[in-house]
Amino acid sequence: MTSCPVDHAAQSEPVTLPLERPAGCPFDPPAELGRLREQHPLTPMTYPDGHVGWLATGHAVIRAILADPRFSSRYEILHYPFPGGPTSELPPAPVGDLTGLDAPEHTRYRRLLTGKFTVRRMRLLTERVEEIVTEHLDAMERSGGPLDLVAAYAQPVPALMICELLGVPYSDRDLFQRHVATVNDQNATMADQGAAITAIHEYVHTLVVAKRARPTDDLLGDLTRETELSDGELAGIGTFLLGAGLDTTANMLSLGAFALLSDPAQLAALRAEPELADPAVEELMRYLSIAHTGARTALEDVELAGRLIKAGDTVTLSVQAANRDPERFPDPDTLDLRRKATGHLGFGHGIHQCLGQQLARVEMRVAIPALFRRFPTLRLAVPAEEVPLRTDSSIYGVHRLPVTWERG
Repeated sequence: MTSCPVDHAAQSEPVTLPLERPAGCPFDPPAELGRLREQHPLTPMTYPDGHVGWLATGHAVIRAILADPRFSSRYEILHYPFPGGPTSELPPAPVGDLTGLDAPEHTRYRRLLTGKFTVRRMRLLTERVEEIVTEHLDAMERSGGPLDLVAAYAQPVPALMICELLGVPYSDRDLFQRHVATVNDQNATMADQGAAITAIHEYVHTLVVAKRARPTDDLLGDLTRETELSDGELAGIGTFLLGAGLDTTANMLSLGAFALLSDPAQLAALRAEPELADPAVEELMRYLSIAHTGARTALEDVELAGRLIKAGDTVTLSVQAANRDPERFPDPDTLDLRRKATGHLGFGHGIHQCLGQQLARVEMRVAIPALFRRFPTLRLAVPAEEVPLRTDSSIYGVHRLPVTWERG
């Protein structure tokens, strides 16, 4: 006689998604997530629409779910985990939006794009990243400070790179940056988010039509020539890539700078040891976990970690809790640039692992050390507790980061 693999003793009352971060440290996830993870890596969770699904907080469990094709990322079968959000069925993913698609549709698009984001191809862009970084550091130096590091550096560097890569005019950045912010705003209505996506899609669609008529040497131009994708599909892919490339790296640069300015010992180590640039990027990705929450829905009954996840159950994945899991990362609440943080889930895992992660790595490896080399006396211009945090966004970070420095 075999024993039941389901841990009935571990059942508990459903919780709601913990969102309140502890006072005093803007980089730590909600403390409740750690308590739940210690109790069990899978906890029953009540969603704002009344659905009772699951909250995953353990690194091994979340990694397993992300790699398991029995879990879907299709929007229309997910339940929204954040309060104040939609309580009705979500619309399907717009065409070309890889995040909300499963195989084989996802596989088809992913294969077309993978070759455009290889390690080798992204490393070839390093020289251009260095040029853009230098231009913006020069501008900062000329300004004399104090200034907002988000507006002066963290936003424009990755925005310029993704615009150049895709072939999108940087001069139009105010339009699509505003709409991307709405898409990531947890307090925005479904109507507002849908309108923002439509606006970006229409903008990119116009670009695609123009590139079809007059080919250009960029990613969208390449796709118009090399594939049989429709203009609508290309506009959808362009919308997806533009949205993914704008907000994420910008917040890693600004929140990463904030974290280092708040930890003089780690900042000194980075300044003294340039070879720490690579591990520093991985550790900051782990420690900060700006894309903090994901979701999947079970397509069939799945037994995992002693729990029975039934078909139709949505599982909210706390990436920030996984990246602070002491079972995977010793002393996880400490920022340690010398740590081997490989295996973090900051870029996701499985078929939806971040397509642009190599570009993001190149940008961070160049931009973060260069900032502190150019301004060795860089410091916050306001008390740390006055830095406005993005607690209402699916991409965590800061709205502004006032900094200043001693003039040479």
